Amino acid sequence: MVENIYKIMIIKGRVHKFGNDVNTDDIIAAKYLVSTNSRELGSHCMETIRPGFSKAVKAGDIIVAGKNFGCGSSREHAPLAIKGCGIKAVVAESFAAIFFRNAINIGLPFLECTNIDSIVRNNETLEINLKDGIIRNLSRGKMLKTHPFPEFLQDIIKAGGLIEWTKLTKLP
Repeated sequence: MVENIYKIMIIKGRVHKFGNDVNTDDIIAAKYLVSTNSRELGSHCMETIRPGFSKAVKAGDIIVAGKNFGCGSSREHAPLAIKGCGIKAVVAESFAAIFFRNAINIGLPFLECTNIDSIVRNNETLEINLKDGIIRNLSRGKMLKTHPFPEFLQDIIKAGGLIEWTKLTKLP
């Protein structure tokens, strides 16, 4: 079990880079909201702004974006689609509050990191340490430190999301 937790807190993958203000309609178009199946949603992830995106993703890849990632409508479908297409984590300059909460609820790891744009290009390899807040660009030997993922949120991510965490947690 400890080894699996370690693997969740250290994420290594290839970068898919996006700009500012990627909204939930860009992440998953409204016409696909009839499903909550993450694989089905994932097959349409980002198709309105980057056709063929889901086919280009390899399991474990990472999205890197600018400011206000996940703005727009409040729907858990957006992080479900990201997770369903194989993305392992999202790093952005900032996140919309609605995306932040929904990502935690479904167990999608993410980090806010100012200046992430300065060390990352498309298709480079990142290693993200959620516990320590360290992001390394393994392709160029660069590193940034940001705020680590808070411990209580790490527990939710380790469990696979809020619903799974509540099944494992004995509340008073």
